[in-house]
Amino acid sequence: MTLVVAHLTWLKQINTYKSACGRPIPVYKLEHDALDSEIMSAWAKHFRNHYCQDEELQFLKNPLKTNSEYLLTEKFPHQSVAPGPSTRAGDFAEILVADYLQYIQSYQVPRTRYDRKGIANESTKGSDVIAFKKTPDVISDNDELLIFEVKAKASENTKLNVLQDAIDHSVKDEMRLAESLNAMRQKLFDRKDFDGLQMVDRFQREPDHPCKRRYGAAAVYTESSMHETVVATSITDNHPNSEKLELLIISGSQLMTLIHELYRRAADEA
Repeated sequence: MTLVVAHLTWLKQINTYKSACGRPIPVYKLEHDALDSEIMSAWAKHFRNHYCQDEELQFLKNPLKTNSEYLLTEKFPHQSVAPGPSTRAGDFAEILVADYLQYIQSYQVPRTRYDRKGIANESTKGSDVIAFKKTPDVISDNDELLIFEVKAKASENTKLNVLQDAIDHSVKDEMRLAESLNAMRQKLFDRKDFDGLQMVDRFQREPDHPCKRRYGAAAVYTESSMHETVVATSITDNHPNSEKLELLIISGSQLMTLIHELYRRAADEA
């Protein structure tokens, strides 16, 4: 695994819970080490480039601001002004799940969700993570489209079932998909990423060329707020595609501290 995603070596499956309706819930723990400067710096760069490619900074930023000032005031959610902290947690969780799907589960996951956000402190509308598996050079019924809804709870010592929130909100992905694919396509065109455009094009042809459509619901918890007895009450029966719904939990200690440190490094090392 390259240094760019070496932080995923910290992600270990520690358990599998079972939902109230009998569905398996794989549980991963992010055993992060903020003192490992090499991995943290590589992660921070990878994270920063979701919002703004390094080579674009000099052209996009206000010329009176440093790279760090621009990122902190106009690109990144605010550290303390609401809803900045919760937006930071949500973006972190979505990017982490995207990394998991791309580098551990071998999906292709275009990263277009954050780089042209109009309001830094707000979450981007649309499906949280869209991932693809495509047969090379042909359109196949075995091609796969996966849409993940991701919820985060990075505050300490709560007992909310955000996995159930992710399951419930995943129901909306059917309605949001066309708009989300269109937004992805437009951003890929702006980048002149024609391979990415061809990927999206294949799945926009789904009515004429069927594929495997799957869904996911993920909860990213700080460790003190992740309780098996709470998430085990989750139920998928009301999801219209419950038989195609994948569940996932990721936890880590003091996640909000980690998240703020990641944003700090991302800005200071730009």
